[in-house]
Amino acid sequence: MIEFYKMSGSGNDFIIIDNMDLSLDVGDLSEFARKVCQQKISVGADGLVVIEPSEIADFKWRFFNSDGSMAEMCGNAARCAARFAYMKGIAVQEMSWETIAGIISAEVHDHSVKVKLTDPSPVESNIEIQTDGQKFILDSIDTGVPHAVVFVDNIDNCDIFNDGHKIRFHERFAPRGTNADFAAVIDRHNIKVRTYERGVENETLACGTGMVAAALTAAQRGLVESPVDVLVQSGETLRVYFENQNGLCREIYLEGRVKMVYHGFLFEEAYK
Repeated sequence: MIEFYKMSGSGNDFIIIDNMDLSLDVGDLSEFARKVCQQKISVGADGLVVIEPSEIADFKWRFFNSDGSMAEMCGNAARCAARFAYMKGIAVQEMSWETIAGIISAEVHDHSVKVKLTDPSPVESNIEIQTDGQKFILDSIDTGVPHAVVFVDNIDNCDIFNDGHKIRFHERFAPRGTNADFAAVIDRHNIKVRTYERGVENETLACGTGMVAAALTAAQRGLVESPVDVLVQSGETLRVYFENQNGLCREIYLEGRVKMVYHGFLFEEAYK
């Protein structure tokens, strides 16, 4: 049996496995992730995080979306991984670890985790795309993974699944594709965000890198300033910090609550 932990970062839920001794032997990890992340068939989750040793940081991770694809970064998974590493004694309260997107650092304070993200790409503003007779005006940014942000007046009336799917697979973002975020600015320090996540292929209750993408593109438009509180579909609020340096945002932090949900063991039939 395989020991695992289930954690939630503001509604994004993840299966986390401690593989610091490199004993995990399940064959193709992508296929393993796809199977254990299936709702109602196995544990069910938005993604899988495997924690492994590193020669240059406290640890490294391998992160997989629920469809089995490996992702460069995930803000909410990063917060979960940090609290997990601290609780397990893998790292101290202030830590860093390897990801495909680069070295990520974090601070753990009880149930709250503040994670420092890598510097984003420059914002591409006012991109116009058309698909199935619809026109979208959006901003594009890479906050560890690619995001396309659409600003709307009424976020509750958005068709996140269908419109998000169209943007996610639009040829403008090929071959990687993009996450699709829909954002409504409430005031200078508050926004609301809903996200269609690449790799999950549906709306999730929260997306860490999507919250950051929405906050930074809103800042680029002059609509908000740091810190920005982001209300997500789970009902939780996270805070994004950044420094605006001559139109480029740097020193990006995402802070919010992380829950340890349960601890268990996977029988072989859960992933075979």
